[in-house]
Amino acid sequence: MKIQILGAHNCESQNSKFITLLIDDTLAIDAGGLTSSLSFPAQQRLKAILLTHQHYDHIRDVPAIAMNFYLAGATINIYSTLPVYDALATHLLDGKLYPKFLELPQEKPTIKFTIIEPYKAEQIEGYSILAVTVNHTVPVVGYQVTSPDGKIVFYTGDTGPGLTTCWENVSPQLLITEVTAPDSYEKFGRESGHLTPSLLKHELTIFRELKGYLPRVVAVHMSPGLEKEIEAEIALVAKDLNNSITLAYEGMQLYL
Repeated sequence: MKIQILGAHNCESQNSKFITLLIDDTLAIDAGGLTSSLSFPAQQRLKAILLTHQHYDHIRDVPAIAMNFYLAGATINIYSTLPVYDALATHLLDGKLYPKFLELPQEKPTIKFTIIEPYKAEQIEGYSILAVTVNHTVPVVGYQVTSPDGKIVFYTGDTGPGLTTCWENVSPQLLITEVTAPDSYEKFGRESGHLTPSLLKHELTIFRELKGYLPRVVAVHMSPGLEKEIEAEIALVAKDLNNSITLAYEGMQLYL
């Protein structure tokens, strides 16, 4: 399994992109930095997009990828929960900001949207996909992706503390999780449903107690202006837990 970090941050600039993961060139998770990271031929190799939730930095490129597939006469499969569908249909693909791609004729749709249910495994493009709820200000699901040869990655999406139930349902070899801000923002993290290094350490300690191991951990969704602080604190957490925890960056490639 090859995992590319197309976008690793929660803010966009010349050097940072909104969150997007790409698995084996065909399966994307979130669409914050999707189209600007891929050539038109690479976009057409996409088979499916999994969306964790409806916040802008996770769905921003859905209209753009839809337009490119529409002009190519192709269909892109998108999977998520009902609140994400409603947000797209009501706000981004509403016929005012962008065409109503969700409502085009179903004999050849531009977007084929499938509503998924948490904790119900789905077979999507050869992968076993399990959506698991996490804690945020809106409904969010993280995704455990299992490849045909048994490689497993879990991406939390945006989440705050309180992941015990989530951990009970996943067993990844690689954990990709958000760490939005340094520990000086812990109050903000608890109130807004985000993790800091110390909050992540607590959650990983629970994971180890439940599972008896820790996977390799890669952090995403960092606030760029705070990234140096996050990096220093994450290094201390990694040392304390004696486990690999690194910060992602745009273009990073991971292999399982």
